[in-house]
Amino acid sequence: MSLASTTEVLNRALLRRDSIWIPQISYRDLDVREYVMVIFEDILGGRKVILNRPKKMNTLNYETVSSRIRRMYEKLKTYESDPTIKIVILKAYGKAFCAGGDVTSAVNLAAFGKCKLLLKLDMMEKINSIKTTSFNVSGHWSFVMSFYCKQFSLDYLLATYKKPMLAILDGSVMGGGVGISIHSTFRIVTENTIFAMPEASIGLFPDVGASYFLSRLPGFFGEYIGLTGVRLDGAEMLALGLGTHFIPSKNLQSMEKAIEKMVATSDAISVATMSMVINKFAQEVNVKPDSVTHRLKMINQCFSGETCEEILSSLERLSMQVEEKWINHAITSMKTASPICLKIFLKTIREGRSMQIEQCLGNEYIALSHILRKTISNDFYEGARAMLIEKDKKPQWGPSKLEKVSDQMVAQCFSRSFSVDDDWLPLRLPPRFDETNDRRSKL
Repeated sequence: MSLASTTEVLNRALLRRDSIWIPQISYRDLDVREYVMVIFEDILGGRKVILNRPKKMNTLNYETVSSRIRRMYEKLKTYESDPTIKIVILKAYGKAFCAGGDVTSAVNLAAFGKCKLLLKLDMMEKINSIKTTSFNVSGHWSFVMSFYCKQFSLDYLLATYKKPMLAILDGSVMGGGVGISIHSTFRIVTENTIFAMPEASIGLFPDVGASYFLSRLPGFFGEYIGLTGVRLDGAEMLALGLGTHFIPSKNLQSMEKAIEKMVATSDAISVATMSMVINKFAQEVNVKPDSVTHRLKMINQCFSGETCEEILSSLERLSMQVEEKWINHAITSMKTASPICLKIFLKTIREGRSMQIEQCLGNEYIALSHILRKTISNDFYEGARAMLIEKDKKPQWGPSKLEKVSDQMVAQCFSRSFSVDDDWLPLRLPPRFDETNDRRSKL
């Protein structure tokens, strides 16, 4: 089959169906470099892993990046066991580190099925050798879960990595981008950094281990982040421990060169030695006077509530006593987010406080499966439609209010009961521990 014929077949397969638009593709317009979504760069004594989808804010595209996630996993495993590699640097090209998963592509994959051309192509080098191709346009939610299996395995590897890792978070870091960076030994933030976990606003809940790392924040700040989708800047991340060093973006290149020089000329490196090099470029920074990090007492007062209803009521009472923007934002965010996803998140983070990272990922995976399966609610697909596809910004959540979401509904989202037709596979994280080296998350 010629390239032109392949393109024609692909475009016929990817048409408007059920009000969801899947863009047509013209391979003549593609830049091969853009399809190298993850770049692996060798440096003397170390390696760099560079996200390279800048026009899409380095979002993780479920249809095409699944093989890249697997390759990242394999590469990082190799780096971990290679005695000549002393450090791994994680960074991204463009104005964002990683804005999370490409939710629109996830909806397309669940609704219309795998596009085998996109899944089988190993980037662009194979495109000229295509002879035949086939398409499966019968969608199934389990297709997306197969991606999450790979992503959660990668998150788990990074959370238990035994070698020093440095993540340069210069720009937006949200959702899946947080999952692959939050456990790094060094997490560099800048004046451009924006952190958020806004999943509930689109019919999901913070996952990728969020019930682990958000539950480790001071007080009930993790509940505040996950239930409201609040955005934090670099200084606030530093204050909360989400970042380890604040470095002005203009100094990042010099810092990288200094680290490369140190790694190349040292037989071994320690966290203390690395910190000394990074500190030469780091800058003390204060959070703004009106920052929510100054409101921990109020946040604890409200977000320590046992239920989402109690939390929202506490916020509304507080708004009658104190006039501050963050309170009104929190109220509005919770009232406009998916009610069932808010309750799912609250359950995961409360349970996550006493769990290890692998248990948190397993818990989130089950709930995520039910969200995609539409066991209780269609909110994921409705949220994607309203917020990302048609963009009318008016999702019709079901159930529509917090009080309509029963405890039984939430419990059902954590059930392991799936039918044979669901084609569901449990999350199987790779073995990481032995008797002599229990490598748990460093956060």
